[in-house]
Amino acid sequence: MATENGNGSFSDKDTLFMLSGVALIVFGAGLILSNPIAQRYLGQLGLGNIAQGALPDLDRYLKLRSM
Repeated sequence: MATENGNGSFSDKDTLFMLSGVALIVFGAGLILSNPIAQRYLGQLGLGNIAQGALPDLDRYLKLRSM
């Protein structure tokens, strides 16, 4: 359980736990998505079309942000 210090900040240990949890989630999602059965199901859902449609918007956003 993350608790605040007297000055309102969290300890380094809490930050390490949070970042390691995020890393485990990303690693687990990568393992699931590398499975051929999961790839087949995602291909049937058409999620690739959504990603291809979002890439031009993401590119435009990053160009605006860099200005």
